[in-house]
Amino acid sequence: MSLSVPTSMQERANWLQAQGGLDAAIANGHFAEQVTMTLSEALVLGLMRQGVTKYLAIFGHGSTELGEVLRIYEDAGLVRTWQFRNEVEMAHAGTALRWVYGEVCAVVTSIGPGALQAMAGSLAAASNGIGLYHIYGDETTYGEGYNMQQVPKPQQGLFQQITSAMSQAYTLHTPEALRNALRMGASCVYHPFKAAPFYLNLPLNTQPQKLDIRLDSLPTIPTYEPTIPAADHNLLEAVELLKSTGKVAIKAGGGSRPFASQVRALAEAAGAVVVEAPGSLGILPDSHPQNMHVGGSKGSISGNYAMQEADLLVAIGSRAVCQSDCSGMGWPKAKHVININADPVDVQHYAQTTALNGDIGEVVKLLLSELSKGGVSNKAEWLKDCAAKKGDWTAFKSDLYAAGAVNDEVWHRGVMTQPQAIKAAADFCKKHDAIKFFDAGDVQANGFQVVEDDRVGETITETGASYMGFAVSALIAGGVAEEGRYSVAFTGDGSFMMNPQVLIDGVEHGVHGTIIIFDNRRMAAISHLQLAQYGNDYRTNDGVAVDYIAMANAVEGVLAISGGHSAEDLSEALEKARAHKGLSVVHVPVYHGENPIGGMGAYGNWNVGNWCDDVQDKYLKMSI
Repeated sequence: MSLSVPTSMQERANWLQAQGGLDAAIANGHFAEQVTMTLSEALVLGLMRQGVTKYLAIFGHGSTELGEVLRIYEDAGLVRTWQFRNEVEMAHAGTALRWVYGEVCAVVTSIGPGALQAMAGSLAAASNGIGLYHIYGDETTYGEGYNMQQVPKPQQGLFQQITSAMSQAYTLHTPEALRNALRMGASCVYHPFKAAPFYLNLPLNTQPQKLDIRLDSLPTIPTYEPTIPAADHNLLEAVELLKSTGKVAIKAGGGSRPFASQVRALAEAAGAVVVEAPGSLGILPDSHPQNMHVGGSKGSISGNYAMQEADLLVAIGSRAVCQSDCSGMGWPKAKHVININADPVDVQHYAQTTALNGDIGEVVKLLLSELSKGGVSNKAEWLKDCAAKKGDWTAFKSDLYAAGAVNDEVWHRGVMTQPQAIKAAADFCKKHDAIKFFDAGDVQANGFQVVEDDRVGETITETGASYMGFAVSALIAGGVAEEGRYSVAFTGDGSFMMNPQVLIDGVEHGVHGTIIIFDNRRMAAISHLQLAQYGNDYRTNDGVAVDYIAMANAVEGVLAISGGHSAEDLSEALEKARAHKGLSVVHVPVYHGENPIGGMGAYGNWNVGNWCDDVQDKYLKMSI
């Protein structure tokens, strides 16, 4: 071992800081030989090699050793840990930190319920292609008897089995396997097109075990070269289809988000309209004449018209999620599909497909090069018809916003509808360039129909898992990020109560953001679905009144105020909330009932409830 490297953890951490960090020390040749340290310290240094220095943690008896390493390395200024009060909330905050700010962190919990809760929360990351580390305490390897909080079953490695079902996982049963674990972790967390959470299970007794390790051998962030189709016959076939087909629609999935400029260029060159998914809002500016807005089981007048009438579907970065794809029958007239996707399985989802498997940006460049040679058929009539439908959608929205307050039987007075309140809040966010986080439920569904984004990232709507409580938890990422931005969480009363501890953690971690609680005293999305399918709603509301303003103001540092009963009231309240340099809450009573102006409506199909037979029958008759 190099004599310049201290042998104690405390001295080593301080020495590393003086060297300029781990990478600088490795570059200077200090770790060309083995160093003796605990597995927990080696793990922290291994993650540091991959740029992971932020930890979101709820420590327990399964993570005291790791916690001590983090304490020492934080004292030396090399890492930072933020404590939380709920593992689901913590998982969401970590997901948002990577999704919005591009910073990879590690979520740390103990064995048992904490790990299970964090893994449940990680469904949002797994469903939306967000990579981060999850580190869970695990049962001891000696099998000396049941470990408290382990899965109480006489079977080996149950947390490895559970976490492996969600994504990739590794149990560090042997400390010397750390290099392989981190190599696998890096390939998962930093995957170029399907990143995901990676679960490191740390047995209680292996965490303090010593190992001899060369730190310069630990894996760094992998690099991937963009790929293109190896043969050009599919590319030329796709070009001919784009040129000759009269009604072309692009479905921009979540995977298209990094390629907004390329998608726009392709749409304009091919005379195609673009239908957004809830996760790709802003892929074209909302005012762009070829942006038909969202399409799917909720969708929009214009987006669903384009889906129903198109002869050629160009799917870009799409997994064909049921609600976005109307459960497989959203394209009834499409005769062919061009699918552009880096994933070799997703690219083959539809029948009658010309598959362009590769990096979306590179594939679109090849298509544009061929299209620039001319010969594209005139799409003027198609674009004119779609523009008329977008005009209908715009007029419909304007009428809903202008309809005014509606009398509500819960509030015993006139209150705003959900679309009216969301519109006022979205306009406020656009004015101040604030990020909009949408929680699951009626707020989310109305939200992606209402917002009018000009670029990707203005709205983050977690539609992959549709996880209640995501939006309010995601606000905390702004307090953890190097350069956090003012953000607004759009949440219903039900979603807010899934993670109300954000009121405490938001203050603790210095969040500057606002929670808007759209309160209709029920799970309105499911109430509407029940009414549409069976004519009655059932067990989706209660009779318990909650004073959310008093609840939030009980937390020192939170400003909670009423959003009033009009768009003007709400806008004024949001300005006051933003002026508070901390976490604020704005409570807005909103209408629920059968008055059609109370929601944005539904325009597609969905394989759920008593609609299943009809949807499945149509799906089986589809040609794609």
